[in-house]
Amino acid sequence: MNLIKEKLSLLPDQPGCYLMKNQEQEVIYVGKAKSLRHRVRSYFTGAHDGKTERLVMDIADFEYIVTSSPLEALILECNLIKKYRPRYNIMLKDDKSYPYIRLTKERHPRLEVTRKLIKDGSKYFGPYPHAGAANQTKKLLDRLFPLRKCRQLPKRVCLYYHLGQCVAPCEYPVQPEQYEEMTRKIVRFLNGGYPEIQQELKKKMEEAAEALEFERAKELRDLIQDIDAVMEKQHIVFSDQVDRDIFGFVTDKGWMCVQVFFVRQGKLIEREVSIFPHYHEAEEDLLSFVAQFYYDTPALPKEIILPQGVDQEMIRQLVPHAHVHVPQRGVKRKLVEMAEKNARIALEERFALIEKDEEKAMQALRDLGEALGMGIPRRIEAFDNSNIQGTDPVSAMVVFLDGKPAKKEYRKYKIRSVDKPDDYDTMREVIRRRYTRVLKEKLPLPDLILVDGGKGQIAAALDVLENELGLYIPVGGMVKDEKHRTAKLLAGEPPTEIPLPRGSQGFYLVQRIQEEVHRFAIQFHRQTRGKTMIQSVLDQIPGVGPKRKQLLYRHFGSIENMQRATIEDFRQAGIGNQLARTIIEALKREKKKSN
Repeated sequence: MNLIKEKLSLLPDQPGCYLMKNQEQEVIYVGKAKSLRHRVRSYFTGAHDGKTERLVMDIADFEYIVTSSPLEALILECNLIKKYRPRYNIMLKDDKSYPYIRLTKERHPRLEVTRKLIKDGSKYFGPYPHAGAANQTKKLLDRLFPLRKCRQLPKRVCLYYHLGQCVAPCEYPVQPEQYEEMTRKIVRFLNGGYPEIQQELKKKMEEAAEALEFERAKELRDLIQDIDAVMEKQHIVFSDQVDRDIFGFVTDKGWMCVQVFFVRQGKLIEREVSIFPHYHEAEEDLLSFVAQFYYDTPALPKEIILPQGVDQEMIRQLVPHAHVHVPQRGVKRKLVEMAEKNARIALEERFALIEKDEEKAMQALRDLGEALGMGIPRRIEAFDNSNIQGTDPVSAMVVFLDGKPAKKEYRKYKIRSVDKPDDYDTMREVIRRRYTRVLKEKLPLPDLILVDGGKGQIAAALDVLENELGLYIPVGGMVKDEKHRTAKLLAGEPPTEIPLPRGSQGFYLVQRIQEEVHRFAIQFHRQTRGKTMIQSVLDQIPGVGPKRKQLLYRHFGSIENMQRATIEDFRQAGIGNQLARTIIEALKREKKKSN
């Protein structure tokens, strides 16, 4: 804290970005500021809400980068969030990209759905709200226009040719004029001209009916209806067919919800909903959201419509090719209001779900506390041991705070003092190591300790806690049935079954804790055993030195993959046939020992 105070006194009154770090020097939050001095100091002065308080409690250090303008700070913030993916920066850090329909620029063009926009002369249409909408539109176009479907031309015609959905350039010559006509119609269709295509199809349908080709007429009628089904799901908003993105937002209880409406070719095709905690002025955080939304995106709408209060000039500089507008009245203003209304509904739904989830968690803790004759066990620490015939023994601990897993507090233990299958001595060691450290470092003590096992495991844990460390913490044993499912909870001295109804929230919580600690222990044991096998087996094979061992592990990823590999697989890794046979035989022998 003294280091932070010294750094705070040296902060410049200039724009820039700041990076908050935890004790492990991991970047946990990235922010921007018009004045680094005022913004960064604000975290360490005054009162904050719960979520900001949690962020501040995790800050052990910070650094900052001065920029020449607030716009540079905004762009740098986007870059730093993409680079570090900080835990407290939730906005768009998943690099979400939207699907587009791509009309390739090739000798034999084709249609495909893609999320990557490459400047190769291809035409892109979208974005679509999700892959389903893009694929549905593409399937319709495939039926209307017989472009090739395969990535590589086959040697003979395929089923698509017989269905009338491909001109088969693999076997028959296709004139460039034919492709030009099809691509022109596809572009017209996707740019909102599909009613003209429908009229052409209707004319062909009538001609087929007059020629008594009723099956063909029915196919054309179905196509016309399919166009209606796919395209008319979208509501007409504007007649000018301009691509627009419309933003609306609301804030409540330290959370922000942003709704983005996508208008393409004058139609409202879908919305995007983002909910995240925000730490500053709402308009400023929305500005960061919009900047990240358009970060490194080559396909931009022609118009961006924003709510009042957002810095339009900053967005104009960031997205120079789009018209940025804050409407005061009319249809566009109503759309912003509609986006804000939807954002309010989405945020209220999120709060209702959180409240319901928290109520369930608290009810589970009340049930468990009443059954054990104690108060509400807000902090529960659970242990499980894992080994195979005594080899590579490990133990794992999980922590549940207020009924929810706190994964950053999970711990793994390699057992040091036990060299044979002894679950009780293993439990003694891990309990001793855990709570000796808790006392030494003055960490929070749990309200309840749960161990995977019965009376023996409980007795081992209590022996260390009470007789060695002088701690008197309730200990329960989670007992499984023959199908390895949670059957009952033991506690007390002597341990007896706790009356916890199987349908109660308390029983579900114990079940969840037991499954989570077992999963965590097994995962750790597999990792440890895999490393041991690599060290023990590969090190004993003549011709496999450190470099080859590293090469094998890089190529196969795990010992299990090596066990399943063939000589050809090893050859691809740069291993000769004879050495490959030796490795395979050694791994097979090791596998038999383990089984």
